[in-house]
Amino acid sequence: MDLLDIRAAAGSSRRAAVLGAIRRTRRGQIRRLALLAVLCGALLAALLLAAIFIGGVRRLDPADILPAALGLRTGLADYVVFQNRLPRALAAALSGALFGLSGALYQRLIRNPLATPDIVGISAGGGAGATTALILAPSLPFGMPLAALCGSFLLVAAIHAMSWRGGVDTYRLVLVGIGLSAVCVAYTNYLLTAADQHSIAIAMRWLVGSVNGVSWEGVATLAVALILGALGTAALARPLSGMVLGDDMATGLGTAVPRARVATLLLGAGAAALATGVVGPIGFVALISGPIALRLTGGRHTLVLAPLVGALIVLGADLLAQHAPVISPVPTGVLTALLGAPYFFWLILRRRPGATP
Repeated sequence: MDLLDIRAAAGSSRRAAVLGAIRRTRRGQIRRLALLAVLCGALLAALLLAAIFIGGVRRLDPADILPAALGLRTGLADYVVFQNRLPRALAAALSGALFGLSGALYQRLIRNPLATPDIVGISAGGGAGATTALILAPSLPFGMPLAALCGSFLLVAAIHAMSWRGGVDTYRLVLVGIGLSAVCVAYTNYLLTAADQHSIAIAMRWLVGSVNGVSWEGVATLAVALILGALGTAALARPLSGMVLGDDMATGLGTAVPRARVATLLLGAGAAALATGVVGPIGFVALISGPIALRLTGGRHTLVLAPLVGALIVLGADLLAQHAPVISPVPTGVLTALLGAPYFFWLILRRRPGATP
């Protein structure tokens, strides 16, 4: 064997070793993700059971609770469990998953852990649309979710158009979104000044963010939105992975960057808008779900875990909002704000370049 053969054999061995290490790393990441998903799913199931069983109705027989949750009881058990507790718990979990998904999408796209639909202003657009439907057309079927969706999409279009200078600069996109968010908040406040007292009371509680009184119709809306959001995220996973490396690198890898960016903006806006239309703009869930998932997964597969983290945050916050001593009952958004605001400041103080979900 001559020198060239020896070098070729050595090069092949090194390549085989590198490929083997990559495969082992990927298998380890998949195992870690599966374990985290199972743990989060188990904790979510435990919180759902707690939400169904915990309550202040003394005349309710505990043996009737699970059958009532399956729709097998009538009377008081059906009203308390199937018509109130179960849809509220499911709405909390599903809306939290949608907020977590939308936040992770925007953080991945803009490559900034502070860039989420509520910070950029998409949630404000959805809130303005939903408030319009709540005050001007309260009896319209699916009025608030559809109006929130229209408001969010209009704001996305405005942000994208005003950020375009031969291309979309993410820094400009965030600044434009913050400015348009202030416009939407001003418009919402104007609507409240023109409404009657009853509508104002409903709107103010909804604007804080609350899952109280969500019907099965709202649960169905959230479930369909989450399924569509998951399918859209799966379709965009590959382009988003390339865009993390930068637009030029992603283009070199064959990604249609402008198309993928617009699709991601619309998908994240749609997820946040439909959740907002049902339960209100529950603050900071989209912001903190992605970074928590990032730390749990070690920087991989946050789009998979962030919805589970968001579901746990909202469902856990709603349980505390209903049953915690001293503070309960309060709207769910109050507790998410109390938890999220300190984390927001911590993110600002500890932010490092490149640490994006």
